[in-house]
Amino acid sequence: MDILEYCQKEWRGKTAAAKLMRKGYEAVSQNFSCIRIARGDNYCALRAVLFQVLSQTTDLPSWIESPDLLELPKKLISSYDWIKHWKLQHVFDGEQQPLQYDTIREHLKLLKKRWERLSEIKVLGEKQAACDEIFQEEDEEYRLYEAVKFLMLSKAISLYNDNVEGKEVPVFSWLLFARNTSSNPEEFMQNHLNQVGHTGGLEQVEMFLLGYAVQHTIKVYRLYKHGTDEFITLYPNDQEEWPVVTLITEDDRHYNVPVRICEETSL
Repeated sequence: MDILEYCQKEWRGKTAAAKLMRKGYEAVSQNFSCIRIARGDNYCALRAVLFQVLSQTTDLPSWIESPDLLELPKKLISSYDWIKHWKLQHVFDGEQQPLQYDTIREHLKLLKKRWERLSEIKVLGEKQAACDEIFQEEDEEYRLYEAVKFLMLSKAISLYNDNVEGKEVPVFSWLLFARNTSSNPEEFMQNHLNQVGHTGGLEQVEMFLLGYAVQHTIKVYRLYKHGTDEFITLYPNDQEEWPVVTLITEDDRHYNVPVRICEETSL
């Protein structure tokens, strides 16, 4: 959908907020002509980021190719028994047995398989179509989100341990564990990651963690911050060598995907 047409449709009023949003969309339109709308559930940030990562992938990142990826669940669950309290998407509202490492391993295997497949497709239109198929298959889509959430937990554990050992960690890591509900990785999982996709989405500090987990810089046009230094925010802003994916948000909760050429309008 044309990005300025979308803006005019959604922000017709004369309020200060509407005027600010229009200015924000106009600024984004200098680089992107269209917008792809992501479903506005509590997986929204994960959906938008993963779609951008997979639809733009060319070379496989080394961590996806590493044999260590599929051994990660067994390694972590054997070291941190509390990970067994992970809440899977499809049984969140019912009884769930303790998490078995094979379950998450299969989710990571699926992520690896889809990433490899898309990286092999060189024709942009074909890559886009293949990526669309993934995000139209609900069960598979949610398994991919659980895989990415597990990568986020793994990175959170690594950063926490590095800090305890006196190693240098990025500033966002201090903020992640400075919260009353997230003073350590177990609390982070129980009170935050387990809720993502169910009762809440990703908080801003967790967007940094997501970037580290998939080793991509997430560039976000934060429209309500137009006219400030925070209008364009990078999650993270300390990894210049990582690939960059771009999103748009009006409120730091719902994220859409800007595109340079108009195509599909929803995600």
